Amino acid sequence: MAKLIGILILAASAAFAQGSLAWKDLGDGRMELSEDGKTYLVYNYGPQLKAGAPEDRRRCCYIFPALTPAGVSMLDDFAKDHYHHHGLFWAWPVVETPSGKYDLWMYRGVQHRFEKILGSQARPGRAVLIAANGWYAGEKKIVQETVRISASPSQGASRSFEVDLKFEAQDEPVTLRGSQERGKSYGGFSARFAPRQQTVIRSAEGPVDKDEDLVPHKWAELEALYDGRKATLRITPDPSNPGVPYQWCLRRYGFAGASFPGRTDDVQGFTIQPGKPLQLKFTVTIADAN
Repeated sequence: MAKLIGILILAASAAFAQGSLAWKDLGDGRMELSEDGKTYLVYNYGPQLKAGAPEDRRRCCYIFPALTPAGVSMLDDFAKDHYHHHGLFWAWPVVETPSGKYDLWMYRGVQHRFEKILGSQARPGRAVLIAANGWYAGEKKIVQETVRISASPSQGASRSFEVDLKFEAQDEPVTLRGSQERGKSYGGFSARFAPRQQTVIRSAEGPVDKDEDLVPHKWAELEALYDGRKATLRITPDPSNPGVPYQWCLRRYGFAGASFPGRTDDVQGFTIQPGKPLQLKFTVTIADAN
């Protein structure tokens, strides 16, 4: 990682392009990846707040939007039924340290803070962005977060990108847990979907016909019509991730989340020890399905 960062250090205010992929800082804390001049995805490194949303829902460090090759935008941000859902994001409702217990899902006592863009590069066949963020409880940083987004050019009606997350506990251990509600364990890498019709949810085992929790799958996807155009988004946790296959939180209202660490008789949380980073990687595939 350090060697790659050294290669990629570039000024975030400019656009860097080779081939059809290009990164450009749009201002207002938004870094856009485009393909042939059209938006592919945006990484929101700076704090975002939609007009009319509560001030305590301001947040950073997530992906929104992410579009299919035909330009279908499948994700939602600041949905009124769950203001805290934001595009493609990663968060946990229980973050525990010896000093306190926090909620990164609802930003209670802890929040993401952007620190800097470590590198940005676009070349034929690949575009990479690396960002450094922190989890802050007040003014105390408890976790150093490094985000690496690596995107490939579209292949026909489909495109895919990887999100590689590295979490480093700072002065004391940090334990991550999913929801403590009975029968649930949401928390981890998640997607909130935009308003749509004809929703179909699938997993590696086949169709998922109702809302689901605590069932492990190798991957999950949601397909639907968006203003008459059919599109699919699939999340695939990397086989090298600890604890795979993950349990999932799947909702027909428009949510898919890979629950890490999940909730079983043997697993109730995952503790990140200082000096022993946690790394999680996910592949996101978005496709036009007409």
